[in-house]
Amino acid sequence: MKNIEFLTKIIFTIFAALLVSCEEETYEFGDIIAPSNIEVSIEIIGADASNPYGDGSGKVNFNATADNEISYQYVYNEEIISAPGGNHSFIFGKVGTNIYTITVLAVGTAGATSSKSIDVTVRSDFEDPEAKDFLSGGTSSSKTWYWAADKPGNIGLGPNTVQAGGEHTWSQWFTSFAWHEDKLCMYDAEFVFTQSGSGVLTFEQTAGDAYIPGDYASEIGVDGDTCHGTDIVSSITGVKNVSLSPSSSIATMDGEYRGTTLNFSNGGFMSWYVENSTFEIIAITETTLKVRVEEGPRAWYCNFQTEKPVQ
Repeated sequence: MKNIEFLTKIIFTIFAALLVSCEEETYEFGDIIAPSNIEVSIEIIGADASNPYGDGSGKVNFNATADNEISYQYVYNEEIISAPGGNHSFIFGKVGTNIYTITVLAVGTAGATSSKSIDVTVRSDFEDPEAKDFLSGGTSSSKTWYWAADKPGNIGLGPNTVQAGGEHTWSQWFTSFAWHEDKLCMYDAEFVFTQSGSGVLTFEQTAGDAYIPGDYASEIGVDGDTCHGTDIVSSITGVKNVSLSPSSSIATMDGEYRGTTLNFSNGGFMSWYVENSTFEIIAITETTLKVRVEEGPRAWYCNFQTEKPVQ
């Protein structure tokens, strides 16, 4: 009987200790306060008294501020873009002078948000109908592209800072072999460009995964120099809008580049993932496409073709 009473006291003591422990681990999050006083300033590139809507490049810089905020997001054309510091640049590619509505979300504690919408009128003069036709096959048409896996140089790497000998315009550091052994997983990717009857260009990766090079993979904490699916890069799927804009990189300024850049919406990209949706065209024909993609101090060179490669 005494043993039973002793065991009962032990169990009660343990139970009481657990209750105290649970009470000690109770945390308070504090007051949930939504951000307020959102202000948005804009800079239309090239705007002056003679050109109030810009220089025709379609580029606009946005800066958002607010009270009690933690981060910011921009919403345009159903795309949500993270901008932690409140700064973001848009390139509006629709030719002519058009009004665009941008919504800024200020994010506070526990995800509480406040928003503010602003209209901006921007002029875009840039057109490259030949590039659109090369990519898609023409209006009301679609064309499928593949990695130029059977050609050497389907991937290259070079500096993205100005070099005295012009090395920033080509893959000085690395040029791949055909069917490069550590990139075999990406060569089954397929890309479809479609141009509507009204000239709207869209893109979709219909097969394959995202290839993430080692340097960038280490920054985001995943295995590098290999392919990853939607669990790591969700934006690899879905139809993306593609706008064309004039190129302004150091490579375009100093190299023999076409001068046209592809801008993919909703985080789109062509298989090579360094979280950059801007692919600068070096050269394009009806059957070949060479692009340059910037990644900090590095620039990647990617070659594609319309003929499906066979190993």
